[in-house]
Amino acid sequence: MQIQINTDKNVTGSEDLIASSTSLISEHLSRFSEQITRVEVHFSDEDGNKDGHNDKRCMVEARLAGMNPIAVTNLANTHEQAVFGALDKLKTSLKKITGRLKNY
Repeated sequence: MQIQINTDKNVTGSEDLIASSTSLISEHLSRFSEQITRVEVHFSDEDGNKDGHNDKRCMVEARLAGMNPIAVTNLANTHEQAVFGALDKLKTSLKKITGRLKNY
């Protein structure tokens, strides 16, 4: 499973953010690692340089072998919280999809 982290112009792609996000994604999606070929993460700040509530956005797109990609988005106060929320949403979607595939 390949993991790619992207940030917009308002988010500093620090090594800490990239390392923590990569390990978090690997840990949370390890159950699906054989089906997922690539995960793309996009961090952005909806309000730019202004402080705001729930303005940190994380979009996670998982590409499954032989299937259409699945994308989820989550907004939170920090990018760490946003990625946690997005991964929870993604895991729910992946469980549904892989469960349906087992029924065939």
